[in-house]
Amino acid sequence: MVLVLGVSAGAGGARAMLTHSDQPHLPPIDRCHVPRRAGGGVEEAVFEAIRRMSRSAQLRDELITGTAVTCRCPLHADSIRAAAGRTRLTIVDEPLAQLRYLRFTGRLPESGTVILYDLGSSGLTVTHADCRTDTILSSKRSTVLGGDGYDALLRWQLARGGVLTDRLTSRRHREALSSARVVTATDVGSGGRAVVTRSDLAELCAAGIHHSASFVRQLIEEGGVRPEALVLLGGCTRSPSVRAELAGLVDLPVVYDPEPEYVSARGALLLAAERPSGDVRMTRLRAGATLYRPATAGVDRRKVIAAVAVTATLGATIAGLLAVERNSARPPHGGTAPTQIELRTTPELSGN
Repeated sequence: MVLVLGVSAGAGGARAMLTHSDQPHLPPIDRCHVPRRAGGGVEEAVFEAIRRMSRSAQLRDELITGTAVTCRCPLHADSIRAAAGRTRLTIVDEPLAQLRYLRFTGRLPESGTVILYDLGSSGLTVTHADCRTDTILSSKRSTVLGGDGYDALLRWQLARGGVLTDRLTSRRHREALSSARVVTATDVGSGGRAVVTRSDLAELCAAGIHHSASFVRQLIEEGGVRPEALVLLGGCTRSPSVRAELAGLVDLPVVYDPEPEYVSARGALLLAAERPSGDVRMTRLRAGATLYRPATAGVDRRKVIAAVAVTATLGATIAGLLAVERNSARPPHGGTAPTQIELRTTPELSGN
């Protein structure tokens, strides 16, 4: 049997899936998640994931005939390409892999555009893409909104109740609340306990989710094209509270895969089966060009100013919480650096 390997690379690490080339939508033969080591490059996590999946294939006495790695930015792509050496792999723009898998599963509209709302551990990426041509109309990213920030807010909430936890433990609690309604946090030092409910977490995340909705509306207004759907991606969208909040705030049909954090890797599997090596890039709308006649009015400057103000406030709050953790008399183990505020528009290129 022919095996293919799909890997998604991100600031938080790499996820990999190994499967037969004709079964990218079925449960994989094997998978892994390799967190990014503090101080390590994204390529380190990627090639560790590739090594693990290669060992898995060897144990089955089968051969991996194609490997594809998705990247969100050119910097990550360059790092992975430089580290690849003689390793043959396909480097893919992440939104293209996401669109390819959504189309394969029948979740992608045949025409029009969609908003790819990718909320992961390191931040939020919002991409407006054309379904028919796989063209990026526009894209923005914020490192204020994401799992790292929500983990910091959860640690702060627990600390108010006398329970100190480290970064990894708070992340496990947050992820557990995607399937459970209640979790109990324990302070290993004092033995203190605190109960956290899904509603508690929803309240902590509410300001960020409300802001992200304005982030989406801003992107739509700037492009002047109304999307057909909002596609929820990234591990943070596993939370039912996040999905429900977004559905109520954004007036668009919602598309959701049961494993949103693996959509990129599954799309990479499809492309690995098609191309033995090389790069697969998406077309980006040229500066000043339009694919459609604008259907909405121009951007309301007051809304843009308000969105930026909320971004700064959220970033300052989360960075302050992380700073307090570092200066605490008994700081949680595994604390992270302050979250940086970033509101970046993907550069408009002339094409492939």
